[in-house]
Amino acid sequence: MKNTVPSWPAVAADLIAVAARRAPADMVIRNCQWVNVHSREVLPGADIAIKSGRFASCGPDASAVIGPDTRVIDAGGRYLIPGLCDGHMHIESGMLTVTRFAEAVIPHGTTSMFVDPHEVANVLGLQGVRHMHDEAWQQPVNVFVQMPSCCPSAPGLETPGAEISPEDVAEAMSWPNIIGLGEMMNYPGVIHGDAKMLAEIAATQNAGKTVGGHYADPDLTDFPAYAAGGPADDHEGTSESDAVMRVRQGMRAMLRLGSAWYDVEAQITAVTEKGLDPRNFILCTDDCHSATLVNDGHMNRVVRHAIACGLDPLIALQMATINTATHFGLEREIGSITPGRRADCILTSDLTGLPIETVVARGRVVAENGTCTADFADYRWPDSSRRTVKMKSDLTAAAFEIRAPEGRNQVRARVIGVIENQAPTKALTEDLPVIDGLVQPDPASGTCQIALVERHRATGAVVNAFVSGFGYNVNCAVASTVAHDSHHMIVVGTSRADMALAANRLREVGGGITVWRDGAELALVELPVAGLMSDAPAAEVAARATEMVEAMKACGCSLNNAFMQHSLLALVVIPELRISDIGLIDVTRFEQTDLLVDE
Repeated sequence: MKNTVPSWPAVAADLIAVAARRAPADMVIRNCQWVNVHSREVLPGADIAIKSGRFASCGPDASAVIGPDTRVIDAGGRYLIPGLCDGHMHIESGMLTVTRFAEAVIPHGTTSMFVDPHEVANVLGLQGVRHMHDEAWQQPVNVFVQMPSCCPSAPGLETPGAEISPEDVAEAMSWPNIIGLGEMMNYPGVIHGDAKMLAEIAATQNAGKTVGGHYADPDLTDFPAYAAGGPADDHEGTSESDAVMRVRQGMRAMLRLGSAWYDVEAQITAVTEKGLDPRNFILCTDDCHSATLVNDGHMNRVVRHAIACGLDPLIALQMATINTATHFGLEREIGSITPGRRADCILTSDLTGLPIETVVARGRVVAENGTCTADFADYRWPDSSRRTVKMKSDLTAAAFEIRAPEGRNQVRARVIGVIENQAPTKALTEDLPVIDGLVQPDPASGTCQIALVERHRATGAVVNAFVSGFGYNVNCAVASTVAHDSHHMIVVGTSRADMALAANRLREVGGGITVWRDGAELALVELPVAGLMSDAPAAEVAARATEMVEAMKACGCSLNNAFMQHSLLALVVIPELRISDIGLIDVTRFEQTDLLVDE
């Protein structure tokens, strides 16, 4: 099954005939307040005519094109807004396949997504990206795919399950649903003129497509050099100065609100207070897990949040519709309610609270009052994508021992410091006790153990270190095969025995997330596809994810959406300190560093 939206040239005559009142429409939405994001105004008493999945006419009276087979929806004076666009996101962070993700977000008004599947690329390589592309192509809404750029994200500092080459990028640019290059995370490589990174950017630009950015360093000194390399947007900003720098250097600033990233409020003042041109700002989610999608929303949640932060509702809608479409060269296809565009729109009774009452995609009603009514193709991921947790053998508690120098009863260790609601970490040092020659975590001070278990090549390697900020205060462990970006297995805990049990459990089920306490499993989220995604219904996965979050709380964790922080502990392209399969990584220097500090 292929994407069913008709191209504009193929249906131009039909659209013109309806707009000229010579032929009946397929659907007419009557008596709405038309929110026009091109002119930033609300036009009352409008009728919107739809033909062949596209808007044909938008104006005061469409009674002349209502035929016997025309579906008429009476808006009753409600607002009609464009379908919402997520400018940067990762399907895999929802723990769902593309189909299940779309099923979850359509009732929230998301009709266009720009997805970067670099998570699955790190596990399954180009073949995994192709599966993601093909499944996205079959959705009843628009799911555009960016070709992953950085697998591995930091060459030499991690070993993923697969790698992406410039030749792979060039090949993918010919696929019908590839919209551009995914976030260029290797920003030091771009700044220093790395040939591989520049070749990937060149292949994308030669195809006339958009290069995604990712500059995570809070030091903006080298940002102009990064912008000169070709990235056209960036979602890693966390402050007003970040947003200002990006738009002044000709980029679009993408402001994200995900399950754990709250970066809109700190940056939106660039528009609300400094008065910068809002056309260069885009709203996105980046990472949302399934419980957030099911219980809180998707892009509607981001728009509501931006409005609550002081942004004019019409500007917030522009940032979630036409700005995104324009950035990706799709202004004539999506992002507004105007003739010729895909008929993606939402009926809502309030522009501030933004209740999503009816969702139309490609001229069909796909959701009503929170219930998805769309038809989905039955896409099946192959068995080869479901056997990806490859450990040499089951682990014992001994695999998680950290030996101290002989004769010591205390050592000073480097500790990864988690920052609530942000992706960066802190590089901390802490004095830790030594008992029977083994360095111990110190739950009283908030420090527990972290281990990275190699799971792609069954090498048997386990890298151990320490992390602070989760608050675990009982004998426990949390293990996950979602471990951005190389997606080995991360195990965090206070008990080496529980850490071993958790790791072995994920080997047994083929991937996911598990929480253990005192030798018993409290929660399990099975993610059989690449160890990252489930093809179960979103509500089921969300329920399991909620149990997982509650289990983490029962172990003493009080962080907001702590699992997102857990899953990023191996992301070696965001400062300051991370863990990888080769050791502890100082991301400010992009080099391996020792766990124990010389005194």
